[in-house]
Amino acid sequence: MSLKEILPGKLGFGTAPLGNMFRAIPDVEALATVEAAWEHGIRYYDTAPFYGAGLAEERLGEVLSTKPRDAYVLSTKVGRVILDEPEEGDRDLGEKGGLFEHGNPNRMLHVWTAEATERSIEDSLRRLGTDRLDIVWVHDIAQDFHGDQWLAKFEEARTGAFRVLSRLRDEGVIKAWGLGVNKTEPIELTLALDEPRPDGFLLAGRYTLLDHDHALQRLLPMAQEQGVDMVVGGPYSSGILAGGTHFEYQAAPPEIIEKVARLKALADKHGVSIKAAALQFSLAHPATAAVIPGATKPSRIAEDLAALNETVPAAFWQELRAAGLVSPAAPLPNGA
Repeated sequence: MSLKEILPGKLGFGTAPLGNMFRAIPDVEALATVEAAWEHGIRYYDTAPFYGAGLAEERLGEVLSTKPRDAYVLSTKVGRVILDEPEEGDRDLGEKGGLFEHGNPNRMLHVWTAEATERSIEDSLRRLGTDRLDIVWVHDIAQDFHGDQWLAKFEEARTGAFRVLSRLRDEGVIKAWGLGVNKTEPIELTLALDEPRPDGFLLAGRYTLLDHDHALQRLLPMAQEQGVDMVVGGPYSSGILAGGTHFEYQAAPPEIIEKVARLKALADKHGVSIKAAALQFSLAHPATAAVIPGATKPSRIAEDLAALNETVPAAFWQELRAAGLVSPAAPLPNGA
């Protein structure tokens, strides 16, 4: 089943921030944000054990466990097993060091074997307070976490997680599976396999206004050829496209700040909000099934919905292309 058949709308809710990404968020604020997403009609929720060592799943589950299970679509990820013991010393998170320093203190195992995959799913179901998952993503088997060892991690997942998730899909336990990564290469490698076959993928940060060239070169043509859909994670590029200061989960470098300033100036000229430009750009690719911006404040949900529905003039997109701010190969909204 394709992601477009499974997902209930173009806008979902990404829960990485609920794992206390960058800052400690009070429980009341986190839970109110999930409630706001529900009240505004959002029915697709994505989470992961990695987000705060189980904290995001626990918070999401506290709210969603009170809602009718058939009324929403839920995805989580495998690749991290959360243990009932504290982490000793600093977590080794590759390029993402310190990302969830305010999350739960539990130790995490980074493992993609069949046994770990089944345990991870069981633990997620418990934290989420539900009896089933709709989509499961294989999380972070890529260079940003594993450097030169990423191909070994990929092979562990290919012979472990991929096969378990394929079986669960074929048995009807889950509806779909794929990869959830911040890099294009692991997805390209998976799409090149004879088996097992993913149903889609969650690509975070690589199909945004600020960063899309690489995905357009190989990955997205492969995905379209095979009829595999994409969920776009991180459409605001870690916040820099929504008024924040982070890009790629770090303080934004000068060249990115300068490019955002050029984008914003052009948006202001046409009376367009930068969030609308960001969301609508990511959704314009025919492979995109949904975007899942994250939020930690209830007010952000209304902003995202307004951005999704904002009328953006064709002249804005045309000038964006003419200024070289988007790839000539990138599809733009309304055929601009």
